[in-house]
Parts: sequence; C-alpha cells; structure tokens
Amino acid sequence: MPPLPGQVALVTGSSSGIGAAVAARLAAEGVTVVVNSSTSREAGQALADSLPGAYYLQADIADPDQAARLVADTVERAGGLDILVNNAGTTAVIPHHDLEAATPEIWRRIFDVNVFGTAQLTTASVPHLRASGRGQVVNVTSVAGVRPTGSSIPYACSKAALNHLTLLLANTLGPEIRVNAVAPGLVDTPWTADWDAVRARVEGTSPLRRVATPEDVAEVVMGLVRSTYVTGDVVLVDGGVHLR
Repeated sequence: MPPLPGQVALVTGSSSGIGAAVAARLAAEGVTVVVNSSTSREAGQALADSLPGAYYLQADIADPDQAARLVADTVERAGGLDILVNNAGTTAVIPHHDLEAATPEIWRRIFDVNVFGTAQLTTASVPHLRASGRGQVVNVTSVAGVRPTGSSIPYACSKAALNHLTLLLANTLGPEIRVNAVAPGLVDTPWTADWDAVRARVEGTSPLRRVATPEDVAEVVMGLVRSTYVTGDVVLVDGGVHLR
C-alpha cells in the first residue's frame, strides 16, 4: 500500500454527503484535506474543523477565476496537491419524458458545474499533480452516465461526459497522473432524502437490497487512491442495480 500521510487532497463539494465522507476517510488515513463548497460555508468549515489539519475553502468551480483560485489557495495553504477528488455537482429533477422542461438554461447550469467546472479545475491542478510525483484524480460521476436513468436527461448526459473525460484524461496524463472515476447509484444524502419511490425501487430490485451510504462510495474512492496500477477506470458503485 502506498503511504498516504503527508499527501494533500482537495475534495470539491465536500460539505456534506459523498464529499464529506470522502474527506473524512482521507483524513483518517493521514491525508491533509481541503474541504470545499460553493455555498454551505458553515457546514464546510465545521467539517474541516473536525478533521485533523484540514482546511476549508469556499469556491464555485463553475467560475473559471474561482476554480483557479481554489487550486492556488490549496497549494498555498496545504503546501501542494497530490489527490484531486472532483465531487462537486448539481442536478435538476425532471422526468425524462418532459423534454421541454429541460430548458437550455438548465442544460447549461448542469454542464457548467458537472463538466466544465470539473474540467477547468482539473486543468488548473495538473501542474501541481505532476510536481507531486504521485498525482491522481478521482471523479465522482453516476450510474446515470452509463445507463439511461438519473434525475434528468441533462444530468445523465453530464455524467456520461464526465465518464468519457475520465478516460481521455487518463490516456493523456499518464504516466505522471492517474485518473479514475466512481459511478454511484442511489446514495442516501441530503439531496435524495425525499426520493422515497426511487429508494423503494432500488431496495426491491438491487441484488444487495439497499441503497448506498456515502461511506460506501468513500471506500471505493479510497481503493482507487491506493491502487497505483489502475487508471482510466469507471467503477460502478450501485449495489448491482446495473445487472437488473
């Protein structure tokens, strides 16, 4: 296992849910974690205060200037950057058949965060990840980027784009930088607290008969962080829903 103490990780969108679980899991392994959110400043600061040596930085990754500043501030505050976890994302809950409800404005807003924000933040991080000598990126995508499902068509398309971006970056940035992704199914987070019908469907059809916890996803992220001979992989974390 590669040693993790002394490494620095930036986890975007990490004030709650999957991002918070990933930040806590990395911190438990001795990684210096930079917690980030675009709006939930109090929750983000509280999480950082609860983790040893962690920092909180507020930034909206969809804004190019803020994305660049987030990376620069991470390096300045924590002394470098070894691990980038692109978890920040957004969605809109729109039935797939309601094509008109998915307006161009909604498409742009979702892609601005999920695709363009992730891409520009990764681009800004690449020089520092290369300099670390062990740099890596883990993107948090979705099973909706693999199968025709998800909270809306724009969201699913954004995650499919992020899955392919993962492959392209892995092919381009090796051998210095590894790039992988995790693609969760339904996860119990504040976003999905009222998704009772979806939860019941997953619990009734999944081979594992339950939805994921944020910690389930964080454990797979940690596995990719430690897997030094894995790059360009998109790992489904859906309890086997894709089999059904």
